Amino acid sequence: MTELSLAHGFVFADLYSAEGLARLDVKFRAGLPEELRAHLDAGRKAPPEGKDESALLIELAPHVEDFVAELFGIRAEMQALAAAHHKLAPIFTCKRLFVQRQALKAHKPEAAESFDGAALQGELEMLFGEPLSEAAFARHVGEWEKDTAANARALDLALRYGAWATLSTAGRAKHASGVLFKAPRKLDPMNLVPLDTIERHGAAMVELDEHHRRRREGFKLTDPGTDLIGALDQTHYCIFCHHQGKDSCAKGLKERDGSYKKSAFGVTLAGCPLEEKISEMHELKAGGVPLGALAMIVVDNPMAAATGHRICNDCMKACIYQKQDPVDIPQAETRTLKDILALPWGFEIYGLLTRWNPLNLRTPMAKPDSGKKVMIVGLGPAGFTLAHYLLNDGHAVVGVDGLKIEPLPADISGRKPDGEPVPFRPIRDVKELYESLDNRAMAGFGGVAEYGITVRWDKNFLKLIRLLLERRAHFSMFGGVRLGGTLTLEQVFDLGFDHVAMCLGAGKPTILELPNALAPGVRMASDFLMALQLTGAAKSDSIANLQLRLPAVVIGGGLTAIDTA
Repeated sequence: MTELSLAHGFVFADLYSAEGLARLDVKFRAGLPEELRAHLDAGRKAPPEGKDESALLIELAPHVEDFVAELFGIRAEMQALAAAHHKLAPIFTCKRLFVQRQALKAHKPEAAESFDGAALQGELEMLFGEPLSEAAFARHVGEWEKDTAANARALDLALRYGAWATLSTAGRAKHASGVLFKAPRKLDPMNLVPLDTIERHGAAMVELDEHHRRRREGFKLTDPGTDLIGALDQTHYCIFCHHQGKDSCAKGLKERDGSYKKSAFGVTLAGCPLEEKISEMHELKAGGVPLGALAMIVVDNPMAAATGHRICNDCMKACIYQKQDPVDIPQAETRTLKDILALPWGFEIYGLLTRWNPLNLRTPMAKPDSGKKVMIVGLGPAGFTLAHYLLNDGHAVVGVDGLKIEPLPADISGRKPDGEPVPFRPIRDVKELYESLDNRAMAGFGGVAEYGITVRWDKNFLKLIRLLLERRAHFSMFGGVRLGGTLTLEQVFDLGFDHVAMCLGAGKPTILELPNALAPGVRMASDFLMALQLTGAAKSDSIANLQLRLPAVVIGGGLTAIDTA
C-alpha cells in the first residue's frame, strides 16, 4: 500500500489544518474512558504540575499510541514494535536484579578472573538446551529464580558466569557488544576518557585505544547511534525519579538552598534547557509504549530531530547518577524518534505530534489564524524552533536567511522553487527522504546545524525539520536575504509585519580570552568550517580548493575544534 488512508473519515489535508486537528481532538477525546476524559479536560483548564502532571500524561500516553496507530492503519506494526520492547525486557530485569545485585556481590573481580568461562558456558548450555545468549541467559535465570531451592546449582553456575562475563578481562571481551554483562563505571572527573600513553619519535603522546577510534573518510556518518536494545538498556537504567520529584536531568541538580550544583569543572548542572519530561519518556519506552514515549518528548521538544544524540548532553551532566556513568539520555531520545520514524508513515506521525499532541495540556493543537505576521531572521536551530511555536500559536511566519536555501521537490515540500504553495503527498517510508552524507548537497537550511556539525550527526534530520515547517500553510522562507542589506527594518514593517525576531546568536563568533586572539593568521574554527563547506572542498570528488599553510594549531577540544582538526 502506498496511499495513505486515514481512519474515522479523515483525509491527509486535515492533519495540516487547525479545523481538521480540532475535529481529530474531539474524536480522540470521545474514545477515552469517561474518568480519564474528565481528568484530561480538567488538566487542560488548570494544568497540574510535578508528579500529578506526570501521572496524568503517563496514563494518557497508551491511548494516544492506540489512537494514532488506528488513525494511520498501522496497528499491527505498532504492536510488533511494542512486542520487541517487551521481548527484551527480561534482559534488563536480569541485569539489574541478578547480575548486578547478586553475581557482582557474590564474586569479586579477582575471583572472577580465575573462573573458567568456557567451562561455565558449556555447563549452562547443557542446562539451557540451547546456545548461550543474553536473551537465553535472562530467560532461564528468570525461570530458575521461581524456585531457588530446586535450582540452587544452576543459579550458582549462572552467578559465577555472570561475574566472569562482567568482571574478567576475557569475559568483557567476549560480551563487549552486549548489554547484560556490563556494570556502570565509577567516574573519575580527572580521567573521563581512557587514554594510552605511547612514545613516538622520542616524544611521549597519548592516544585512544583502538576500540574507541572511528576512522573518518569523507562525510559518511561515523556514529549512527544505538539500536533498540542499547536504548532500552539506558531507559531501564533510569530510576524514573520523577516519581520522587527529583528528576534532575530535566530540572537541574539542586543544592539544599535551591541553587544549582556545579560539576567538578565548574559547569552549572541546570539540566535540560527545555525541561523535557525525560524520566517520564524513559518509563514509557521501558514499558513498551514507544509512540507514547515520543509524544512525551514532543511536549517540550517538538524539534527532537535536532537534539539528542551527538547534539546536546546537559541532561546527562545533571543525571542523578553523579559518581557513576549517567543515563545516556540523548541516545534514548534519538532512538525513540528513530523507532517511530521507521514505521509506515512514521514521518507523518512525528509531524502530527508536533501539531496535535494530547499530552501537551497547555497547547494540545495548533491554533487558528491569528492575523499576525512575524519575520524570523536566521533559520538555524533558534530560528526554526521559534517558527514552529509561532505557527502553532496561529501566526504567519516568514523566515529569511543570508545563506542560499536550495529548493526541495514540490511534491514533498508543498512549495515550488519560487515559494508558491502546491499540494504535497504523504511520506510512507522516511528513507525516501534520506541521502548518503557523502553525496548529500548542502541545502542551506539550518544555519550552524548545516555548516558546523559534520559526520557524527545525521544531517538528514535537517530535512525532516524543514518539512515540518515548509508544509505549513502560513510559513514561507527565503534564502539569500540579509536584514540591513537586502531588506531594511523599515521595509519589513512597511510590508505589514507585526514583529521581527532576530535569531542570529550562533553567527557571532566566540572570541577566546587569549592574547592576540585576532592577530593575523588566527581564525575562528567556525569561520574555517564555513569556508570549507561553502567551497565544497571537504567532498572527496570536489574540484574546489581551500588552501591553508601548515602546520596549524587548533585551540579547544569541542565539536567544532575536532571537525577543524
